[in-house]
Amino acid sequence: MKVPCENVVWYVLPAIRSELAKELVKAMSQKEISEILGITQAAVSQYVSNKRGSKIELQDGVKDAIADLAADIARGETDYLMMRICKICRKIREDEHCEICPG
Repeated sequence: MKVPCENVVWYVLPAIRSELAKELVKAMSQKEISEILGITQAAVSQYVSNKRGSKIELQDGVKDAIADLAADIARGETDYLMMRICKICRKIREDEHCEICPG
C-alpha cells in the first residue's frame, strides 16, 4: 500500500517540476532552471521532453498557477518559491480528479 505522500513524491512533484520547467525554458536556459529548482540540468531536460513528470494530467487551474509562478521566477522573484510549490501541490491533491491522491 502506498500512502498519499509517496504518490506526491513519485507523481505530483515531478508533474509540477515538468510543467514549471516547460514554462521557464521559454525565458531562460536549462542550467539556470536547474540552479533555481535545485535539480540537475539533465533532470530539467527530461522534464521538458516529457521523460519525467508526465504520469498525471494537471488541471487548467493548476497549470495557470504554475505559469504565474514561472513568470515570477523569470522576473527574478523567487521569494516563497517552496511555499508556492507546496500550495500548488495541495491544490492538486485536493482536486477531485486526482486519482493517485485520495484524500
